[in-house]
Amino acid sequence: MPSLRDYRDRITSVKSTRKITSAMKMVAASKLKRAQEAAEAAQPYASAMAGMIARVAAGLKSGTGPALLVGNGQSQKHLMVVVSSDRGLCGGFNGNLVRQVKGEILRLMAEGKQVKIICFGKKARDVLKRDFAAQIIETFHGPTGKEKLGFSWARKVSDVVMNLFARGEIDVCTLVYNHFISVLAQKPTFQQLIPFIIPANENQEAGALPYSFEPDEESLLAEILPKNISMQIFKALLDSAAGEQAARMTAMDNATRNAGDMIKNLSIKYNRARQAYITKELIEIISGAEAV
Repeated sequence: MPSLRDYRDRITSVKSTRKITSAMKMVAASKLKRAQEAAEAAQPYASAMAGMIARVAAGLKSGTGPALLVGNGQSQKHLMVVVSSDRGLCGGFNGNLVRQVKGEILRLMAEGKQVKIICFGKKARDVLKRDFAAQIIETFHGPTGKEKLGFSWARKVSDVVMNLFARGEIDVCTLVYNHFISVLAQKPTFQQLIPFIIPANENQEAGALPYSFEPDEESLLAEILPKNISMQIFKALLDSAAGEQAARMTAMDNATRNAGDMIKNLSIKYNRARQAYITKELIEIISGAEAV
């Protein structure tokens, strides 16, 4: 049975842990507001760009257009751009994402496809390299310290993707990230970047719009599509950053509550042990007095 000192040391240790988790919760909450505002601000622009591409592409003949739109006619070599966090202590934020990525990779490989992986964030890389080290071709780390998550980070990733596609090393590129829905919900999302998939609702609306373009549609798309890849990656980075802080805030809130519950349970056990110790001493004193 633990001694009274053991209980006191354990209670002190858990109280220190509760202070740390409470502080981390407040830090994550302060960062979440800025990250959420940035993610929400990028959403309309990214959606509008996808809609614009759909309207321009509606004027092309079926199967024609830039390779980024229609592909190169093959789907053998796949690239997955996986966006995760660099730090942990955020619950199942990274675990849920990587679990689905591994399932998709195994499915593609079972079909005889070649898979390459680009990791943005250390956590996905650390897990995926255990089983797919040969498939990981590039790893990017997010901003550190007081650096901000700017558009230049997305451009670095998109440049690698574009170079791989231009050299014919990939046929299909899929972006995988945690879509920020709310503070309590982040959904792992697969978004195909190459070839570009026109959303069904955008495609239906675009067919009824009588636009004429100068220069021609194909020239415009050749200019817009690379920018769209960078923009979609940037939106995913912002979504993931907001989701990370939300998941960390929730995880630290749960940890703080659990620490409080543990302190209560340990305090009860400490008081019971102390009461038993005092009772034992009284019995020994009384027994000694009666013997005399």
